[in-house]
Amino acid sequence: MSLVVLGRVAASLALGSVLLTGCARFDDSASSPFTPEPTLHGANIDPKKPKQSPTSTTRPSGPCIDPDPAVVATCLDTTGGLITLGDGALVAERQTGRILEVAPERQPVEIARLDVDGSADGGLSDIALSPTYREDGLMYAYITTASDNRVVRIAEGGGTPKDILTGIPKGSSGNRGAIEFATPDQMLVLTGDAGDPSSAASTSSLAGKLLRVNSPAPGRTAAPEIAVSGIGIAGDVCRGSADSIWITDRTPAEDRLQRVDSAGVVTTAWTWPDRPGVAGCAAATDGVAIALTRAKALALATTDKNTQAVTATPTLLAQDRYGQLGGAAAGADGTIWVTTVNKTDGKPGPNDDRVVRIPPPQAGGGGPD
Repeated sequence: MSLVVLGRVAASLALGSVLLTGCARFDDSASSPFTPEPTLHGANIDPKKPKQSPTSTTRPSGPCIDPDPAVVATCLDTTGGLITLGDGALVAERQTGRILEVAPERQPVEIARLDVDGSADGGLSDIALSPTYREDGLMYAYITTASDNRVVRIAEGGGTPKDILTGIPKGSSGNRGAIEFATPDQMLVLTGDAGDPSSAASTSSLAGKLLRVNSPAPGRTAAPEIAVSGIGIAGDVCRGSADSIWITDRTPAEDRLQRVDSAGVVTTAWTWPDRPGVAGCAAATDGVAIALTRAKALALATTDKNTQAVTATPTLLAQDRYGQLGGAAAGADGTIWVTTVNKTDGKPGPNDDRVVRIPPPQAGGGGPD
């Protein structure tokens, strides 16, 4: 497997003053490895606003110039994972294996490329930053190879990717996966069922699971622990408030949002029998935002502040505006960043695929219509 690094991540991504946001957010404080969670409605967001509202003006159209100012990046290949950093983001391309730095009013910059098998639904599914990224510049990726699905570590500056967890079954479908750090020493790995629901139920298979991987490091990673079994097509895993872990997946019967509490108890928070295609998630103190692929919208599931239960039908934002959505991550300004997956799964427009910022209802006047 080869990795071509085309340059160091821009200085804005490496400075210690950068705020890391998205599903996993880390800082250097001794009391906690995580920064405070934002809210879906922007109540706990830094009062500093972006210089330009993503819906304030209209830009001229043209090749790879989207007239919608909420669009951050255009003309990408089918997207995979998404991480927001400061005023920009890192986005993965599932089939090409590229990792790109994107930001408003700037051209995407390729910072790395992984050798992946992008056939079927495999490829570069997700990316995550090391909990000590500011010091070590390390990233992790969930990828499909010629023989399996696996998690690898990528060093900024070059070199061959280092294997963290290998042997995750590969199939004709169900190869998508997601990664997230629960603590600085524990990675969560969500795996698909590789097209075989019986494997998802089997304790002898790594397929269809939420796995806990302690002290992930090349050559000395401990055997993973099974936290949740029976996962179908993997959506995403994101860490929320009150020590909650949220996972999304798709089964033949329904799409699901599940919650794992601090004691490891798994509850189904919400189900969608109409199977709208749950994908990426972004957790906040008052709920979870879920990208919907088939429904072409962003769903906001509000949670009870005491029980974390979802008791009302999730609200839909930006439905049918950007097509099919894949990734989701929370921005520092209260927006939810999403990626589109129109090139392989939908009907692409001239500027697909894209990275878009969607304002939450109260922070952005109801979000894009």
